[in-house]
Amino acid sequence: MSDATPPPANPYQAPTPLSPADEKLWATLIHIGGIFFNFIPALIGYLVLKEKGPFIRAHTATALNFQITLVIAYIVGGILSIIIIGLFIILAAWILSIIFSIMAAVKANQGQPYTYPLTIKFVS
Repeated sequence: MSDATPPPANPYQAPTPLSPADEKLWATLIHIGGIFFNFIPALIGYLVLKEKGPFIRAHTATALNFQITLVIAYIVGGILSIIIIGLFIILAAWILSIIFSIMAAVKANQGQPYTYPLTIKFVS
C-alpha cells in the first residue's frame, strides 16, 4: 500500500464549464435574485461563474449592468424625493426591476440571450 498523496491541482488549469442545464439554472436564479437582493446576486454570480461558460457570463454581466443602473436610479430618486418626482422615479425603477427581471429569468430558463432595455453598460 502506498501513502502517496495525489499531486495538487494545477492552479492555472482552466475551470470546468457548467452543463447547459446548470448554466440556465444559475442564470435564472441570478435574474430572480436581483428582485430581492438588488445587485448582490449578479455581482457574486459574475465574479464566481463568469469563466464557467459563455452563456452564464453573458447573463451575469447583463444582470449586473441592469442592477447597477437600478442603484443609480434609486440614488437619483432618493435625492429627488425632496421634490415629489423622486418618489415616482423610485416607484418606476422598482416596477421595472420586477418586470424586466422576470422577463430575463424566463429567457435564461429557455436558454436564450436577453438584454435589459434602459441599461448602462458597465461590465462586458
